[in-house]
Amino acid sequence: MFKVYATTPETMGPEAIGEHARRAEAMGFDGLQVPDAVHDGLLLAALALQATERLVVGTSVLVAFPRSPMTVAVAAWDLQRLSGGRFELGLGTQIRQNIEQRYSARWVAPVAQMREYVESLKAIFHSFQTGDRLDYRGEHYAFTRLQPFFNPGANDCPAPAVFCGAVGPAMTRMVGATADGMITHPTNTPPRYIREVCLPRLQAGFEKAGRPGGDFRLILGALVATGRDDEKLAREWEKQRRLLGFLYSTPAYWPSLELFGWRERGEALLSLTREGRWQDLAGVVDDAMLEAFVPRGRYDQIAAVLRDRYAGLAGALTFPIPDDPADDAAAAEAIAALKADGEAN
Repeated sequence: MFKVYATTPETMGPEAIGEHARRAEAMGFDGLQVPDAVHDGLLLAALALQATERLVVGTSVLVAFPRSPMTVAVAAWDLQRLSGGRFELGLGTQIRQNIEQRYSARWVAPVAQMREYVESLKAIFHSFQTGDRLDYRGEHYAFTRLQPFFNPGANDCPAPAVFCGAVGPAMTRMVGATADGMITHPTNTPPRYIREVCLPRLQAGFEKAGRPGGDFRLILGALVATGRDDEKLAREWEKQRRLLGFLYSTPAYWPSLELFGWRERGEALLSLTREGRWQDLAGVVDDAMLEAFVPRGRYDQIAAVLRDRYAGLAGALTFPIPDDPADDAAAAEAIAALKADGEAN
């Protein structure tokens, strides 16, 4: 079976996240992913955890580099304690322009920096839990001081699992070697890409680190077009067309386009953005491209579609909460089918 994580709109703020999380729990989701984009991901996670009793809540993904690993470690540790072990920490690099120009933070060597970020988090968690001296020394981060006064102390539950987002080859191998799991970006979640590109890179990371990889958790963050009827499904299909056009205007996401032989479409999308023609992006994304990247089906169909598409590739995937609460019961049936059926590894 699959574990199923609900998604959260990037524009959803703290005033709405509690009810969103309660809906996800009532519908039978295993977890909820909260973004770190328009609003603060750690704040959203705290409010979602407080509003629920069993739901796992994870950041997908927290922008790492503008934040010190120590401040993130303290927040993650507190969220894990608050929730009795229901918090998962998802991290991402974002893109260079955002890190330097939006956050005024340093972008130096993102793969090496993220590797040290994850390693330092785990070293800090170890010191929190055991009281052992903190002594992590890397090229980008060094943590050698943690007085007992500032140590929050041991938790009764395990340290938060650390997931990373990854797109490029070096980052994906690093995640396989270092992190507890990976959350795929919507642009690198077609089954062919997972099978031919993502899994071999993760395996190379496992082998480099000398870890078996059996406990590594891959969460597939695919875009999904679904709805109660064909009319709603068609609207969602067009919504994903517009979103793909926006996403693939960013060159960092072109590797999956290149796998399918569609690099020129990424170049066309980038050119349109430089001309300010944002309204024309969707026209570049034809139906064949949508079929490759976006599974679709009504609520009574989508579980079978997702099972056929992803069985054997991962043990967890994301699924959208309906815009209209009147559709929650139909969506809950699809979620239950996903949790009951399919091969997960």
